[in-house]
Amino acid sequence: MVLRTAGGRLSLVVFLWSVAVVLSQKGWSVTYTTQSICTLKGSTVEMSCSIRYPSGTVTTTFWFTKMYDVEKYVNLRNDSNYKGRVTYRSDKMNGHTLKITDLRESDSAEYKFRFITDQTGGKYSGYPGVTLSVTDLQVKVTTTRWSTTLTCSTTCTLTGNPTYTWYRNSKIVQEDSSPSYTFYFKTEDSFYCAVKGINSPAVSVEGHSYFHVTYTQQRICTLNGSSVDISCSYTYPSGHTISETIWYTKGKLHEAPQILSPGYGGRVEYLGNMQSDSILRITDLREEDSAEYKIRFRTGQTTWEPTIPGTTLTVTGLQVKLTPATVTEGQKVTLTCSTTCTLSDNPTYIWYKNGHVTNQSTSLFLNPVSSEDAGRYSCSVEGHEDLPSDEETLTVRCEDV
Repeated sequence: MVLRTAGGRLSLVVFLWSVAVVLSQKGWSVTYTTQSICTLKGSTVEMSCSIRYPSGTVTTTFWFTKMYDVEKYVNLRNDSNYKGRVTYRSDKMNGHTLKITDLRESDSAEYKFRFITDQTGGKYSGYPGVTLSVTDLQVKVTTTRWSTTLTCSTTCTLTGNPTYTWYRNSKIVQEDSSPSYTFYFKTEDSFYCAVKGINSPAVSVEGHSYFHVTYTQQRICTLNGSSVDISCSYTYPSGHTISETIWYTKGKLHEAPQILSPGYGGRVEYLGNMQSDSILRITDLREEDSAEYKIRFRTGQTTWEPTIPGTTLTVTGLQVKLTPATVTEGQKVTLTCSTTCTLSDNPTYIWYKNGHVTNQSTSLFLNPVSSEDAGRYSCSVEGHEDLPSDEETLTVRCEDV
């Protein structure tokens, strides 16, 4: 397992090298590097295979999980559920790799590889494929008269024998291949576990009872000028009553936290029942609203503040990027609706030429480009058409004779 940093965030990447072979008759085969993978929600996974075929040249390759009719396969690149999260890679030795980022529990499925050659009947799919199971981390608490055991629980056994890191009040207390941590003292401290930078929700053990806060999302990326709901749910020992709930942004180095009371700046609203769940709504977002948002609440005379990471909000604008920057007639031109982070909820992008809708896709391809394609291009996100990018002018030079 390898830790990568992309855009400032930690990612869990799974690489596997054990070999499981799928063979068929007449020299056709797909060899997968593993038959099953269990990894974490929010992480990145790679699965690979190599292929063999009798003759000809491979013309088409793709990965799939489903088909809707005979010989009708859904290429993962064209599946809206994987939009912006799938990358294919191949090498000269007939090796093929699928990479999926920002994994979700709904990505759990059997992944198969299919290739087509230029020979008559030259089509083949590798069955069975690679079974992917995506799980999150949860802390399970077991108490006895003398001790408390915390277990970092998953719905499947994580691939690669990972190291489990336990935190007490955000300080590491154990790093071990065992998912359990046992202590023999009474405490009101907060505990959570992590695997390669991905954290569980925290629990605060209080005698034989505990507080448990779950933020609905660890990260949100949304548009400048839009609105956002940041939410969490929580449980706490019987006999306690929540008397006050407070959302705040975690201060940067040498900065105090910023309390976000209802009505703050005319853009903040609290929703939810405030006894088991709470929602922070911020309207008219600005890029300076990008921060980590957390909750604290008061029970009687005690204020409790979870020590686990909250929800990190990134606010971005839209920008049209033109590749190449200088365009000559006949070239392949790509216009990309660019953001500083990956927008949440797999949005649909809308393209405009000279103020009129022209396409719906993340990128706009002009191949080959002609003088008729010259004009002013902008993009927006479906549902937020009132928040478009600035216009980018495409000028097409005549090809030199």
